[in-house]
Amino acid sequence: MACAALSIIVANSPLAYWYNLFLEIPVEIRIGALDIDKPLLLWINDGLMAVFFFLVGLELKRELLEGELSKPGNIALPAVGAVGGMLVPALVYTYLNWGDAFAMQGWAIPAATDIAFALAVLSLLGPRVPLSIKLFLTSLAIFDDVGAVMIIAIFYTDSISFVALAVVAVCLPLLALLNYRGVARVGFYMALGAVMWVATLKSGVHATLAGVVLAMFIPLKNTADPDYSPLRALEHGLHGFVGFVVLPVFAFANAGLSLKGVGVDQLLHPVPLGIAAGLFIGKQLGVFGFCWLAIKLGWAKLPDSVNWGMLYGTASLCGIGFTMSLFIGSLAFDVPAEGPMQIFDERLGIIVGSLLAGVVGYFTLKVSLPKKEEQTD
Repeated sequence: MACAALSIIVANSPLAYWYNLFLEIPVEIRIGALDIDKPLLLWINDGLMAVFFFLVGLELKRELLEGELSKPGNIALPAVGAVGGMLVPALVYTYLNWGDAFAMQGWAIPAATDIAFALAVLSLLGPRVPLSIKLFLTSLAIFDDVGAVMIIAIFYTDSISFVALAVVAVCLPLLALLNYRGVARVGFYMALGAVMWVATLKSGVHATLAGVVLAMFIPLKNTADPDYSPLRALEHGLHGFVGFVVLPVFAFANAGLSLKGVGVDQLLHPVPLGIAAGLFIGKQLGVFGFCWLAIKLGWAKLPDSVNWGMLYGTASLCGIGFTMSLFIGSLAFDVPAEGPMQIFDERLGIIVGSLLAGVVGYFTLKVSLPKKEEQTD
């Protein structure tokens, strides 16, 4: 949060020129004919964010094998909520931007949920928040992340290089063999993962997907040493790096919205308006509406110690799409700041929609949660 605020301050100060110049620093790695030449901003978005998605993949695999998602009864409600939370915001955005082919590239931006920011707001309410709410929000966000990965793979993939994809195809059975043989040394997986990341980057498929795929091959259990889990060890080790390096750096690099000349006209442009409405209105309607319908139809049940007000407040928190929305936005409108980009800035809609969703979610939960004395009783 601090890095996002700092980037906006810097982008609207005399340091703005140096801020943009810093993000455009060319960084190149060359080994023979293999050349990766990108500005610093894309190294952050393609490289550092691959580590974030790798951690998401580790958490997903652990949850599916032995966590909350391994229990069928715990899957239905967050899964249905995630579907609604992606479908309805996308429809809201599409309704406001239908007919504009360029603007329609951003339809998936409000479909994302930022679990880190949502849980941060939830934590402000302290011990009054029942564990079932935290599990519901975390599970829903995991399904949401899986949906975001699928959207990136299908809709935000450039022209395909089949030679590079062939390299990826060679890496997959080798990773599967390491897993099958019970190899617990993560260094072998990381070496193959690095090759797969470069090949994915060169293939035209977004490189961050390599992180999710690699995570699926990291073994949860170790036959040689039952007390050591390679997956848990990696997950534990990466949490600090992702939380205190990857996400803050990403936020600083991508949230630098210049407010110069921003007025009502810019905010009401269909793109930022569609994003803000999708996050603030679409997420609430999608998550809460689909969950309500699933419960009324008997497909799922309301979590223990949770009332409808708490569920609605949590649904509103799902509208905080900050990091993931910024990431998808960078893919959707990856063009120079000219032409259509002079008309709107999608980050304006992301920030406004996420802020409104967070504030409404916080106060709704503050009113709906049991008071401290009720908890004691």
